[in-house]
Amino acid sequence: MGSRNNTNVPDFILMGLTDSKVIQQVLFMLFLLIYLITLLGNAGMILIIHLDLQLHTPMYYFLSHLSFLDLSYSTVIIPKTLENLLTSNKYISFMGCFTQMSFFIFLAVTEFFFLSSMAYDRYVAICNPLNYQVIMSTRLCRALITGSYAIGFTESLGTVVYISNLNFCKSNVIYHFFCDMIPILALACTDTRDIEIMMFISGSLNVMVSLITISVSYGSILSTILKINSTSGKYKAFSTCASHLLGVTIFYSTTIFTYLKPKQSYSLGKNQVASVFYTMLIPMLNPLIYSLRNKEVKNALFRIRQKREGSRQLK
Repeated sequence: MGSRNNTNVPDFILMGLTDSKVIQQVLFMLFLLIYLITLLGNAGMILIIHLDLQLHTPMYYFLSHLSFLDLSYSTVIIPKTLENLLTSNKYISFMGCFTQMSFFIFLAVTEFFFLSSMAYDRYVAICNPLNYQVIMSTRLCRALITGSYAIGFTESLGTVVYISNLNFCKSNVIYHFFCDMIPILALACTDTRDIEIMMFISGSLNVMVSLITISVSYGSILSTILKINSTSGKYKAFSTCASHLLGVTIFYSTTIFTYLKPKQSYSLGKNQVASVFYTMLIPMLNPLIYSLRNKEVKNALFRIRQKREGSRQLK
């Protein structure tokens, strides 16, 4: 379990969040509940958007993909974490570890650009409503989604191929609950400065490009809202963006805190707590944020129920 002299590590050991059996049992129940809510919430959101024709709009097209992303995100991380909390087997194979890492990077980077695409959609809807359907065409929406996936896949592939080719001779113990990049780089016995610089540059570009898009979009939205005379009009315009702003704030603050800072300031405890936020809590909260504050989703759910009750009565 400790240090190794060879460089061919067949597996890793995920140390998890705690050594206490009691706390592990509590965390198992908590994370299982979070996972079930995440599955139900995101799968439900996708189903509602698919079933209700009035939600077949660009905004909900992006939201359905965000729900799919959150569903995948949780499934990549939580099941293995639950297994480690429930059993004494904390091993994960070399291939399994880097597979988990590749999906994690792919989904995380993709979400950055999903959120910026959603911000642009809200900008067009509020600042240029007459041309909304023309600008946010099916072709553009698909291009934005495909581009986001392509960027995520490219960055994931490059990062994982580079890290997996490093020599791991210091230890096979990962002081984390999943195969994250920084704890694995700490195990390498070769110089990791190049990959760390590459990760910092790519991460900074992801944040800058997406944040600039979001900031410019919401700056224009705020300017347009302030020009609206009626209070009800201002509230209605802002309410369509409030959910997205809340989701963006939570996601960006936790990921920036974890990754875009000097290596010397890395703190295991603080980073693990932040990791729980963006790998577990955010995927659970997103469907709640976007549905509980959204009358259109509530109305769609009501229409689906009425439709089902009507079909039962006809039988």
